[in-house]
Amino acid sequence: MTAANPTSSSPRGPRILTRDVPPDQVFALQQAGLSPLLARLLAARGVVSAEELDADLKHLLPPDGLLGIQAAATLLADALTQSDRICIVADYDCDGATACAVMLRGLTMLGARPGSVCYVVPDRAVHGYGLTPTIVELALQHQPQLLVTVDNGIASHAGVAHARALGLKVLVTDHHLPAVDADGVATVPEADALVNPNQPGCTFPSKNMAGVGVAFYVLLALRGEMRRRGAYADGAQPRLDGLLDLVALGTVADVVKLDANNRRLVAQGLRRMRAGRMQPGVAALFTAAARDPLRANSFDLGFALGPRINAAGRLADMTMGITCLTTDDSGQALELAKELDRINRERRDIEAGMQEQALALLDRLMDDPRLNGAPPPALALFDEDFHEGVVGIVASRIKDRLHRPVFVFARGADGQLKGSGRSIPGFHLRDALDLVSKRHPDLLRKFGGHAMAAGCTLAPGGVEAFGAAFEQVAREWLDEAALTRTLRTDGPLPAEAFCVETVQELEAQVWGQAFEAPLFCDSVQVVHQRIVGERHLKLRLRQGALLRDAIWFGRTESLPEQVTLAYRLTLNEYQGQQNVQMVVEAMAD
Repeated sequence: MTAANPTSSSPRGPRILTRDVPPDQVFALQQAGLSPLLARLLAARGVVSAEELDADLKHLLPPDGLLGIQAAATLLADALTQSDRICIVADYDCDGATACAVMLRGLTMLGARPGSVCYVVPDRAVHGYGLTPTIVELALQHQPQLLVTVDNGIASHAGVAHARALGLKVLVTDHHLPAVDADGVATVPEADALVNPNQPGCTFPSKNMAGVGVAFYVLLALRGEMRRRGAYADGAQPRLDGLLDLVALGTVADVVKLDANNRRLVAQGLRRMRAGRMQPGVAALFTAAARDPLRANSFDLGFALGPRINAAGRLADMTMGITCLTTDDSGQALELAKELDRINRERRDIEAGMQEQALALLDRLMDDPRLNGAPPPALALFDEDFHEGVVGIVASRIKDRLHRPVFVFARGADGQLKGSGRSIPGFHLRDALDLVSKRHPDLLRKFGGHAMAAGCTLAPGGVEAFGAAFEQVAREWLDEAALTRTLRTDGPLPAEAFCVETVQELEAQVWGQAFEAPLFCDSVQVVHQRIVGERHLKLRLRQGALLRDAIWFGRTESLPEQVTLAYRLTLNEYQGQQNVQMVVEAMAD
């Protein structure tokens, strides 16, 4: 096999480290009945006791810990009691779509009059993000008395003010960081009620809930308020746990930190999927993605179902995704899921072309002799042919490739330059945008986001100026260690653990952001290697006296005969047979 020629923008291999494993915690977990391998993996991720792994709903943090949630419950209960029309203002990603579906289904379960609850969702290319005055005008077509935002609204000062000036009540439910004023003080819109674990003054222990998680918690509080008002005098209150498949999907797809509370929400949702108890739309998405819901795991949600919902908001209309998640007609759900699958394939084609263009831009950039062959500490990329709906994904791919904060811009349908950024540990992206805005007041028209992902809109022709300002912040904040990609592994996998039972044990756990799936690292001998599917490296490896099958997706360069590989385990099924396979993630330099 001939190795491909690396370009100047080829990624460097990561620095591979082994996670620290506290022996006392391992012992405690083993004493609680966990296997030695699982105890080691969980202890390395900070789990202290087996109680943290108990996914029973009684261990969820109570809703009353969220600032503003009782006011929200009262507002919603009044609306249900008075049969007011409620319009949900959603977002155009998977978190926003699932949050909208949870709120639509939940309000109906809790007593909303048929036809009294509707929704609007912005078109990414036309309306932009959040509860803008334009979206308020769109919602007015439904003649609501109450607007409820899900997964947005914390920075929508103008939209909230516009809605209230028109006589509407506004409930904001969100999880994003609030905007800050010129003095660096966080500000929130003057809504009738606001629920967000990241708003000033909120002491809720989990700051990491996705928008769909916040929506679910609001429904829990609403049910409690309705119960206090005597709505369930017969004692048969609605069961909201039937919504947890949607909560799990949105939480994983939004790549929020899987702290103990989020892991419980996701674990409960996965249990429902594995038991076949899920919304018709979720089941249809599994079918369209050719995944088995009886073996549902976090990887399925984040890399199979979530992207198909997201594709609607990127290239079409998120109404399609929300309808898929809210319909009770299995046939309609399957047709919509198939269409979402088609749109997702189109998204992948557009993304591949954009990534190729972005890498070509990088190659030209790297020709600058002042860089000495190393990429700058932060990048801003723009091409007139870039598609607005895919900039975030391309930014993520380039970030992963170079281990640099990256913004990718496209010209929107309204002519404005709209960018999406992805970051690396140690570089808070929204705070970086805030600093750029303070230093260059006329450059950013608006911005928002998180530490690891953010978006912004630039003044015309502002990409070059933004790139220079963004790079300057990175030079001030990032040192060489931060700019070196580090891959933390769980060390060698015991030979006896290379089996189907181990894979099944690992798949039964909830893994995700900040609670990463196990990644092992071993020195092996490469016995055979070949290209499959034109861009994947299929391997036969010798580990001690044993032969192992492995694959490295997206790699075509050949490997040396002796190599140290970081890999995860998966089951490869062929003709009814299950075999353990190593999926290679990286090679030690």
